[in-house]
Amino acid sequence: MNGTHQVTEDRAVTLVDDRAGAWRPEAARARFREGLAGPTAGVAAGRTQANLISVPADWAYDMLLFCTRNPKPCPVLDVTDAGSWTTGLADGADLRTDLPRYRVWRDGELVAEPTEVRAHWRDDLVSFLIGCSFTFESALSRAGVPIRHVEQGRNVPMYVTGRQCRPAGRLHGPMVVSMRPVPPRYLSAAIRETSLLPAVHGGPVHCGDPSALGIADLERPEFGDAVDREPDDIPVFWACGVTPQAAVMASRPPFAITHAPGQMLVTDARDEQYRVV
Repeated sequence: MNGTHQVTEDRAVTLVDDRAGAWRPEAARARFREGLAGPTAGVAAGRTQANLISVPADWAYDMLLFCTRNPKPCPVLDVTDAGSWTTGLADGADLRTDLPRYRVWRDGELVAEPTEVRAHWRDDLVSFLIGCSFTFESALSRAGVPIRHVEQGRNVPMYVTGRQCRPAGRLHGPMVVSMRPVPPRYLSAAIRETSLLPAVHGGPVHCGDPSALGIADLERPEFGDAVDREPDDIPVFWACGVTPQAAVMASRPPFAITHAPGQMLVTDARDEQYRVV
């Protein structure tokens, strides 16, 4: 796919500062606003993280319909008014500056990966904040499930699958998944804990053989970093909020701004708000 490549230049923020899990969300956003960049897994533990995609207003209905038709990879947490760079999910946050790194797209091609996008911002942009699987990692950790990419200081591996999303208007494209290796004794806990958080992708879409998703090589993720697995680890795949970026590459809207894969908006919302009982 045009524009698809690994993001490996930034290491996990937890390696920059091993206290990142205890940061308050506003403090994390302030650090990113000042230029700190890197994957946000483990940052401000217990606070919901969100993917970002901003599209021109005349594409916003197509994007909303795409998310509605594909709720597993694209669970919407908030939608802004046209031109607004604020969200009710994070008091005082600026969507143009407060993520670690962004991607700027023109006609489906990646043209820049800046740490802030004020110079690229347009008054007609509508922003969608989409649930992120980093949000359920706290629940996985409490259940004893190892989080290999956090342990290894890497970005979570993400793969473009052979499964096509349901198209919506001008938007179409494949589903993207994130992968976490899970020891067999923790598999049921991983499925249970993530299924209780449907607003951040919920339970896995597949466990086991990656070829069933059209993934040829786990060592070559399209986004993020490959992770080392223990011999008995089972690869477990969750729908991923990078899916809209795959749709941008496939559908080629004239302009879009997204987060860089793995580098999220840290919101004020607590993970428990999205947990179903």
